[in-house]
Amino acid sequence: MNSVRIIGGDWRRRVLRFPDSEGLRPTPDRVRETLFNWLGQTLDGQTCLDLFAGSGALGFEAASRGAARVVLVERAPKVLAALADNARLLHAESRVELVRRDALQYLASTSAKFDLVFVDPPYKAGWIGKLTPLLPGVLNESGALYVEAEHEIDSLGDWQTVRRGRAGEVHYHLLRRGPN
Repeated sequence: MNSVRIIGGDWRRRVLRFPDSEGLRPTPDRVRETLFNWLGQTLDGQTCLDLFAGSGALGFEAASRGAARVVLVERAPKVLAALADNARLLHAESRVELVRRDALQYLASTSAKFDLVFVDPPYKAGWIGKLTPLLPGVLNESGALYVEAEHEIDSLGDWQTVRRGRAGEVHYHLLRRGPN
């Protein structure tokens, strides 16, 4: 069993455990710390979507920092079971919703709108290109995207990269809607 630590908020220092799964790479502590510095340390009242939840590091971190609602989308049953265990351990069931679905299916079928969407898909599978046309349907007008990829991204549709970084092979980006 693998583990990752929540780095801020109500559940700071709590450990999340998760199984091995193909393509699962938890966002490193240093990258999460940078991301939440960019966003501001709290996400009070915001709604967040973690499209490729995996370890749950991004989604649980958002809930720990005050997000009112976090939807974790994961299609691997074993990984989803670990996310459910972690949600129970943290008593997070009222703020964290688990959805067993493919990210594309979820985006195509939901009517929910989010303030922040985390996109950290398995690499070299073309996910970002497939997701881009569906993302506007789930983002609030002032919503932001956080994207991890194996390459730099300047924009996705109307969203422009406003902050970026790199940790090893991981390029990470915060995107906001550009002027129309």
